[in-house]
Amino acid sequence: MSNTTQHFCRNLPQIPTDADGPVFTEPWQAQAFALAVRLCDEGHFTWAEWVDMFSQEIKLAQANGDPDLGNTYYNHWLNVLEKIITQKQDITSEEMNLRKEEWRKAYLRTPHGQPVEL
Repeated sequence: MSNTTQHFCRNLPQIPTDADGPVFTEPWQAQAFALAVRLCDEGHFTWAEWVDMFSQEIKLAQANGDPDLGNTYYNHWLNVLEKIITQKQDITSEEMNLRKEEWRKAYLRTPHGQPVEL
């Protein structure tokens, strides 16, 4: 596990890992993880802010009945990524939803196996 990955995995609640570092079952999970790390590295938020928000998200999900089987971990990660970007970067929820819809449409029109582009 690289020093950077060790730094970002420290203090995260229940991050799925093995001896080599974080474990991802789908490519989008690795991309969401990398995006959060990159945005933190670039100074958009601190890792302490991320860990605090992520911990709150996990607690809220558990309070709402998430059985915490590990299969929803990166869904929570993505939710926090959207929340922190909206809060810290002065992006409205509407703007976020518009961008998500643009990506959804791009995905649907992209042939299988090809990179998705806006």
